[in-house]
Amino acid sequence: MPPEPRSGEPVVVAHLSDLHLGAHHQDAVDGLAADVAAARPHLTVVTGDCTMRARTAEFRQVRELLDRLPGPVLTVTGNHDLPLLSARRVLDPYGRFRSWIDADLDPVVRIPGLTALGLQSMPRWRWKNGRVTGEQAGAVRRVLGGAPPGDVRLLALHHPPLATGTARIIGRRRLLGAVRDARVDLVLAGHTHVPDVRAGHRSRPVFVVAGTATSHRIRGIGRSWSLITVDRGAIVVGERFLGPDGWHTGRVVSFPQLSAETS
Repeated sequence: MPPEPRSGEPVVVAHLSDLHLGAHHQDAVDGLAADVAAARPHLTVVTGDCTMRARTAEFRQVRELLDRLPGPVLTVTGNHDLPLLSARRVLDPYGRFRSWIDADLDPVVRIPGLTALGLQSMPRWRWKNGRVTGEQAGAVRRVLGGAPPGDVRLLALHHPPLATGTARIIGRRRLLGAVRDARVDLVLAGHTHVPDVRAGHRSRPVFVVAGTATSHRIRGIGRSWSLITVDRGAIVVGERFLGPDGWHTGRVVSFPQLSAETS
């Protein structure tokens, strides 16, 4: 059974993204689950692009990897998890994801000390970039805004909400408004293959973009995943990189605890 955080103990989250199984580096896949398990996370989050081309064989590989990761595991879709050019994209774009990964496209995970919500940010009518609906923004307010006092409030989606220009997510304003109203602590995303950490107003929420954990598309950065620890309200994000001798910690970014006056 996965560990559950005890009262007053840190909450640990493993954040993976952009696995792109089907266009992956096998050594990265082979060692990833063990490295994540060694961190003993209370929750593992995978923010989309699990597959390269949404093929059945690729989803089967994803399922095998997810079953090796420490649970519970919260997984959302990315743009590569929808069929690229076929009638299936119109008629049943999420069918394989639902069958192999999770029937709920906006999943909720609740464990002691943590409430997490995932959003399906990839509509079938968009080629690459995402959107968040008014209904989903309402779910952020309802699920995360209604979390028990003291819970870490975590939101996960594939597309980074702070992206601008042509990468700007449709519904960004309503999403960020809901994040603020719900007092979200962590917003996790992927998509760029480049790890990034930044904070909102008064250090909340902390926005974490994980790099690609296992794919060939490393964009000069290397393969990585993010390890997040929340201890008495302070948030620490460590980036785990794959090197010649295995996984190791690279950059570590810390954000202080919010006082009651500023929370």
